[in-house]
Formats: sequence, C-alpha cells, structure tokens
Amino acid sequence: MPKLKTKSGAKKRFKVTGTGKVLYAQAGKRHGMIKRTNKQIRNLRGTAVLFKTDGDNIKRYFLPHA
Repeated sequence: MPKLKTKSGAKKRFKVTGTGKVLYAQAGKRHGMIKRTNKQIRNLRGTAVLFKTDGDNIKRYFLPHA
C-alpha cells in the first residue's frame, strides 16, 4: 500500500492537542470588523475545540499521523 499523506490544507488549519482534541481558528475575523460588534470581535479571539465527532473525522481522513 502507498504511504498516507497528510492533507496540506488541513495541516495549516487544524492542530491536534496532546489529549487528541482538534483545535481550529475561529472564522469571521478576516475583514469587515467595522460592522461587527465589539462583543463579537472579542468572542472570536483565539482558537476553539472541534466537537468530538468532527475532530475524529478530521484525524481519520485529513491528518492520518496525528
């Protein structure tokens, strides 16, 4: 069987923690900040954790070595 390659797009977008959870950067902060409320901008800071089933799919199909 050929080697499994990691999807390079997923490698840039997701990070797997030591306990196996998948972190992702929150969407909605690229442009158009003026029309967003300060509360929205504040709450979109940092990273968030994917739901378990979504994280499992990411690890299985896109990050096989994670």
